[in-house]
Amino acid sequence: MHIDFNSIKEIEIPGMNNGTGKMSAKMYMDSDRKIIPTHIHKDSSIGQHKHETSDDINYVLSGTGKAICDGKEEILTAGTCHICLKGSSHSIINTGDDDLVLLTIVIER
Repeated sequence: MHIDFNSIKEIEIPGMNNGTGKMSAKMYMDSDRKIIPTHIHKDSSIGQHKHETSDDINYVLSGTGKAICDGKEEILTAGTCHICLKGSSHSIINTGDDDLVLLTIVIER
């Protein structure tokens, strides 16, 4: 499988899952997975939501932030990975002055 993200249109999503501000992303989706290069912009967040049918893997490429998963806070910096397992709830917050840039992979199971 080869995915060319250069040919996928970037979209802006305000208030993702009732979060604040906006994020931008290029989304590849099929029935088994989603692969999403994501920018959570300054002063923005992805609101608390539950992963009923999938694992959500978020590898931090740049920026700083925090994830709150099942009530536990995790600090996000470049080179770290936040994983929200099936059945868990999480939010992701940009705490820095620059975009929080993630490569998000969602695996249905």
